[in-house]
Amino acid sequence: MTLKDIALLNLRRRKAKAAFVLAGLVIGVSTVVGLISLVGAITQDINHKLEQYGANILIVPKTENLSLSYGGLSLGGVSFEMQELRQEDLKKVQTIKNSGNIAALGPVVLGAVDAGGRKVLLAGVDFEAVKVLKPWWKVEGRLPGDKGVLLGAEAARILGLKVGSPFPGTGWDLSVQGILEATGSQDDQLVFTDLATAQFVLDKGGRVSMVEVAALCKNCPIEDMVKQMSAVLPGANVMAIQQVVKSRLDALAHFKKFSYGISAVVVLVGSLVVLVTMMGSVRERTGEIGIFRAIGFRRSHVIRIVLLEAGIVSALAGVAGYLTGWGATVAAIPFFTEGGHAGHGVAVPFDPTLALGALVLAVTLGLLSSAYPALLAARLDPNEALRSL
Repeated sequence: MTLKDIALLNLRRRKAKAAFVLAGLVIGVSTVVGLISLVGAITQDINHKLEQYGANILIVPKTENLSLSYGGLSLGGVSFEMQELRQEDLKKVQTIKNSGNIAALGPVVLGAVDAGGRKVLLAGVDFEAVKVLKPWWKVEGRLPGDKGVLLGAEAARILGLKVGSPFPGTGWDLSVQGILEATGSQDDQLVFTDLATAQFVLDKGGRVSMVEVAALCKNCPIEDMVKQMSAVLPGANVMAIQQVVKSRLDALAHFKKFSYGISAVVVLVGSLVVLVTMMGSVRERTGEIGIFRAIGFRRSHVIRIVLLEAGIVSALAGVAGYLTGWGATVAAIPFFTEGGHAGHGVAVPFDPTLALGALVLAVTLGLLSSAYPALLAARLDPNEALRSL
């Protein structure tokens, strides 16, 4: 009879102890797998949402003056050597190394117009890009076409216009097709229209005042993209909105640290469960170990028997733990997300690397926790052990 046969026989004889060790390891491993899988799925979902959170890079013409405004209060000023950007130059942005990390590119042309005796700021935008750049917009009516305007909440109140009203202006044939709900930003003061329409009205064909960029900052430093854009647009000032980017990355980092901390605590508890159970098993088998020693088993043989038992149970726990943790994540993910990507649930793929990691973790945890009980069993005095029979 080999040591492996003895270990398997002991497991069959002490099914309750083996089941308790198995349950402790399965709970520990499945919790770790579940948390890691859940964090991965939620991180993927958060990245998808943050990528559409809004602009985090601004491209504006270079100017030699400092802004004389703070907190929305403008004190006026004079711009020196200021030039508008050429719309055709924006194609160069798509040639940068990290162009795949650009979610949306929104050119904006700005200019003052007269609306029924009142000066208003007209903003020409690409409304398709706006859907990504400003997903928080809520519009009464609809986004305008090439013959319509979208009024900010404050602009609509001051001008006294409603959806369907003609927009006042000499020589224009524009109508109010939508009114933007209050956002608490400068958007409430503006009149928006299609980019081409605004360029025609303002006589700024082929020119833009600024560009808003929504960059995906998951896989590349935002600073690299700023440098790359600055290189292809030497006549522009490219700036990263650091607060937005930093808050995104910090939120993900804190979320991961929290999950890893919980995983460490669960692993520690699982180790203690295995240690206590194996210690109890060794004490129950004092007489049996004395017989092994009396018939010629060495201390190394006793250690190998205990560790083989722990290894077999741990390997089973690793497989069961991964399947349990993965299944729990699939069941729980709908409660932590809002529909996932494109209206579908967030995917929790079967990860072979994580499965292998779960197996290694379970076996390592089981063997380390059983090392002291195995040494204790090997050090038993055969005579004392036989007296306990």
